[in-house]
Amino acid sequence: MSDSPPGAPRSLPAALPMPDLRDSFPGPFPISPHADAIERHADDWLTTYPLIGSPGARAALCNITSQGIARTLPTADIGSLFLCADLFLWLTAFDDTCGETAGADDLAELVRRSGEFIELLAGHHDERSAVEPSVFGASLRDLLARFEERATPTQYLRITAHLRDNFFGILWEAHHLHAPDQVTVRDYRAMRPHTVFVRTVMAAAEVALGYELTPQQRSSTAVREVESAVGNLAGWINDVASYAKEAAHGGPGPLSLPTLLMHQYDCDIESAFRRAARMCEEEAVILRSRLTELTAGSAGELADHAGALESIAASYVWHIGHSRYRP
Repeated sequence: MSDSPPGAPRSLPAALPMPDLRDSFPGPFPISPHADAIERHADDWLTTYPLIGSPGARAALCNITSQGIARTLPTADIGSLFLCADLFLWLTAFDDTCGETAGADDLAELVRRSGEFIELLAGHHDERSAVEPSVFGASLRDLLARFEERATPTQYLRITAHLRDNFFGILWEAHHLHAPDQVTVRDYRAMRPHTVFVRTVMAAAEVALGYELTPQQRSSTAVREVESAVGNLAGWINDVASYAKEAAHGGPGPLSLPTLLMHQYDCDIESAFRRAARMCEEEAVILRSRLTELTAGSAGELADHAGALESIAASYVWHIGHSRYRP
């Protein structure tokens, strides 16, 4: 039983139990030869669109994004890598700057900001308007124009649909941030793939790699199960990797899996982390099994999709040790 009040403990153990995913994702993972070029491009893009104020935070974000995208899309052309890196930069920068704590402290402002993006996603923004777009609006408009050039109409609609899910997820997270004990593990599991942006990454990968599933393939049990496992694993990995840094800010525990497991099982943080690590390990086994089933006898788009999902999962596994998550 835990003697601590609801929320994060005042001090964390020196080392928290982390998932061991080597059996399912042993690495080393394929990486694009363009990782350094992606990082230089990312820094240039954030110079054009200054979404991050802190030079240190900007450098860390450029590094983790470039290395992560190079592992997410190791075979993509450099233009696609730049585009997908910029998309992830945008989402992370908006979440860091306007979501999370800032959004929780001023939900009305977060809603107002998101309204500008909904107009852009719907194609209703008038470029002749006298109202200057925000830097986030201008950079999102740049991203959408570049995706529209590369994507099929259906792919573009999927990208914009997932971005709407992301905006709702960021708002949902901000709404619950100061009271994580009010969120159930079940509800959190349903929302987490949208707040970690992994579903958007999946949609962007189809554009970057030049394939598209048929409606029948996309709705098949095999595809739905493997995408669900990737979504779960990505969110939970991010939670255990970032917990110590987020908890260092004080206040209620981070709205993340370990915090919710502490509440659900009335246990201390180490026990919650052991549960979270075990969940990650078990989900990785499920994912590996589903990937094997999907690739067995598959060709064309299904084989391409299985390969893309494996690389996406591997990139999140790689993220665990990055310095961005150190307190």
